[in-house]
Amino acid sequence: MTKYVFVTGGVVSSLGKGIAAASLAAILESRGLKVTLLKLDPYINVDPGTMSPFQHGEVFVTEDGAETDLDLGHYERFISTKMRRANNFTTGQIYESVIRKERRGEYLGKTVQVIPHITNEIQAFLERGAQMATCGEPDVAIVEIGGTVGDIESLPFLEAARQMSLRLGRNQACFVHLTLVPYIATAGELKTKPTQHSVQKLREIGIFPDALLCRADRRIPDDERAKISMFSNVPSDAVISMWDVDSIYKIPQMLNDQGLDEIICNELQLHDKAKAADLSMWAGLVTALESPKDQVTIGMVGKYVDLTESYKSLIEALRHASIHTSTKVSIEYIDSEQIEAAGTDVLAHLDAILVPGGFGRRGTEGKIAAIRYARERKVPYLGICLGMQLAVIEFARHVAGLGKANSTEFDPLTESPVVALITEWYDREGKVEQRTGESDLGGTMRLGSQRCPVKPDTRAARIYGETVNERHRHRYEVNNHFVPQLEEKGLVISARTPTESLPEMMELPAAMHPWFVGVQFHPEFTSTPRDGHPLFSSFVEAARERKHARSDVPVAEADA
Repeated sequence: MTKYVFVTGGVVSSLGKGIAAASLAAILESRGLKVTLLKLDPYINVDPGTMSPFQHGEVFVTEDGAETDLDLGHYERFISTKMRRANNFTTGQIYESVIRKERRGEYLGKTVQVIPHITNEIQAFLERGAQMATCGEPDVAIVEIGGTVGDIESLPFLEAARQMSLRLGRNQACFVHLTLVPYIATAGELKTKPTQHSVQKLREIGIFPDALLCRADRRIPDDERAKISMFSNVPSDAVISMWDVDSIYKIPQMLNDQGLDEIICNELQLHDKAKAADLSMWAGLVTALESPKDQVTIGMVGKYVDLTESYKSLIEALRHASIHTSTKVSIEYIDSEQIEAAGTDVLAHLDAILVPGGFGRRGTEGKIAAIRYARERKVPYLGICLGMQLAVIEFARHVAGLGKANSTEFDPLTESPVVALITEWYDREGKVEQRTGESDLGGTMRLGSQRCPVKPDTRAARIYGETVNERHRHRYEVNNHFVPQLEEKGLVISARTPTESLPEMMELPAAMHPWFVGVQFHPEFTSTPRDGHPLFSSFVEAARERKHARSDVPVAEADA
């Protein structure tokens, strides 16, 4: 029978509930337990797929094609269990499900209410999500409840968790509460009052935390922990200090050192299944991260650079490559609109250039200018999703002679739609007027994993082998009608989908460029600190080679 750990938050959001939940899961998994994680989001959107990156940050895509909260990315990076659609649900999905049942008459004419119908539906979603775990029936399901205690939006989730813990009985569920302990510089003190009030609010609704995770910018002294314990009615050894660290991969050891996993095993009576924790793998990762043998600077050219949460998985994938290549990767975030305004001089010192995914026309010409710079100056380049499409556009314009090449996403009436919706592809001998210039921006997206064969004797084959299986989140495709024209000029399509023959990977041959790769998928979603990712490792190694090659020649020649 699966047991549940509910992780709640208080005082303020963005304290790191997802990292804390994932770290706890990592420790429990290291003790031989089968663990899964679920995320409950209190917003009414059905999923984050249509939400602005500025509002929500990254949208993480699961293998089965669900657009989910970015915390599911942390879950997959910390434990071996893969996330699915059932691991993340929102208030919108719950209400949508209940309303559909009401319309079908499943409630037999009863008045449909938050209690019991909404709370029962939440519990049903939780149990179904736990039982669908890829690890088999889990010993423990860790449930992160989004928002903070006291929010109107999250009350149904908290009430459902309370009811569920009561229904399951003793030693079947426990609660971990994450709060802020702020340091007030003018007073020179850590203040425990916000935590006290947060726990009090939680207890008012009938939830009594078994452990407190206290976030602060420094380690919380024992006397402050004792004070929190007294006012929150939580044993002092269950008041866990979580201070700021320079790597999230240090947190499992931090929590284990303070006995959080032992508290959970005691509360849920898991000692008959759990062995001693073995966090040697995490210690090795941290050691590798802190003792690099080299350093490179990679420029990430995008339009959400002021909010790096938009590129969370990508940043972590580069960090994983840093671990597995013994190379410190410094990321410089470059606004593509800055390149449009001031030119490409800002790129001159970089060892490699990366253009990530994105949507919309804003900033695309700056990205294309950066790609041209990388191609002409032989700077290692990696384009992901939109970054691949723009690389194809750049090549079409400046190498294949299609000066007005574009994507119909940015110019619906372009004369050379080298990137377009499949429904917009047209006979190369036809006329542009055949297209209306209108497209459905809400059209079908390609989502989730898809396995594709890789062309032999290419860089893609050296990185991936015979097949590539990665996750997608895009709507526009490279137009196959133009591909022969681009291939004549040297562009290599090194992977295609097996059924529709859609371009999945493109590259430039070694004779044209030392390392230039574009991928239609999102490889960052499958990178983990344990294994890294061969594409990102190869990219970082290319950046390192570029750096050393530049250092061996005079500066004037290197800039040329």
